[in-house]
Amino acid sequence: MSFTTVQLPYGNRYLTFELPTSNLLGVLYPKFGSETRDEDQLVREALKHPINAPRLCDLAHRGQSVAIIISDLTRPCPSPRLLPHILNELGSAGIKDEDILIVVALGIHRRMSKDELVSAVGPRITDRIRVVNHDPADTVRQGFTSAGTPVEIFRPLTEVDLKICIGNVEFHYFVGFSGGYKAILPGCASQATITANHAMMFHPQATTGRIEGNPVRSDLEEGAAMLGVDFILNVVLDPNHRIVEAVAGDAIAAHRRGCEWIKQYGMIPIPKRADIVLASVGGYPNDINLYQAHKGLDNARYFAREGGVIALVAECREGFGNSIFESWMMEGVSPKKLIARIQQEFVIGGHKAAALASILESTKVYLLSNLSPEVVRRCGMVPIMSPGEMIETVLREFGSGANMLVLPQACSIQPIISN
Repeated sequence: MSFTTVQLPYGNRYLTFELPTSNLLGVLYPKFGSETRDEDQLVREALKHPINAPRLCDLAHRGQSVAIIISDLTRPCPSPRLLPHILNELGSAGIKDEDILIVVALGIHRRMSKDELVSAVGPRITDRIRVVNHDPADTVRQGFTSAGTPVEIFRPLTEVDLKICIGNVEFHYFVGFSGGYKAILPGCASQATITANHAMMFHPQATTGRIEGNPVRSDLEEGAAMLGVDFILNVVLDPNHRIVEAVAGDAIAAHRRGCEWIKQYGMIPIPKRADIVLASVGGYPNDINLYQAHKGLDNARYFAREGGVIALVAECREGFGNSIFESWMMEGVSPKKLIARIQQEFVIGGHKAAALASILESTKVYLLSNLSPEVVRRCGMVPIMSPGEMIETVLREFGSGANMLVLPQACSIQPIISN
């Protein structure tokens, strides 16, 4: 029997799997190609030719106050590589460092430490510019969306003249795509705002890769527009976190260009759905905790046939990543009961438990992680301790003829079924 060696990202390293070649339907990656493009040049060109907006150096004026909103440590956005370009544009317009504030969009994630903030923007920038965590308890109400969401945004953002959002675009399991206005809502919103917006996540059109008709995306864009975003810089990253595309300008038009690139790179034709899907969420930071790793699991489900299994590789060095998510998952109740509970009582954190339960209701999941076997079992998944055990276990369940798809970057792809 011949074997194919596959390495899957796991935290900051790789795990090696030996897979029977005859079982493999394919090892699927986003279609980025092997060409290496100059990242700085891509960003400079995007800023030089913004979409539906003036250049940032023309938009900004001396004496204005500016807020730059960036992603937190759970996102792979390379802010230290993007911020110098933004600061150069602002400097050309006469904006002083003391008039600039960098805000880390946390949503409901934990606060970042001082050292993490330095890492998020780079030491040279923290020496120049003030950097703060978004505080969901310190917000100002802007109004209500047509869906009734109270729009409450981090106070400092309501007090500046110019707002710039930096982020990366990728698939998102109920907002359609990350990036764009999402940096503001949920990124810099209150708990009440995020709860009301995310309560629509189980709508049938709130799905991966969907913008039009997606009520969650429509609601967050309507809400964030009440604050207003003057300029965005969004990038597309390859599996090595290198910038392969960059787009700047209007928060809607530029973001949609980024979404088209994600579909171009990430929609992958497959002959059929597989018995076994072996998936990694792409390593750190996507697998920093189970809360984030769920997104790769959600994408992987679309590659598995009905009755198939997902074998997930996710380090989860910070455990669950959310206390409410953890408490719901550790109750050990059936997926059906978790789903019923969120329909009666929508709670942020609980929403992620219900989303994971919707997968477990129809798909068996094996998990190789840093979580203890007991914890994994309480969550309704099968704990696996090594790559060898993973392959031996799933093939024992389906037999030697089982077919398999491998997704080293499960957060970045979606299937197109050939038939």
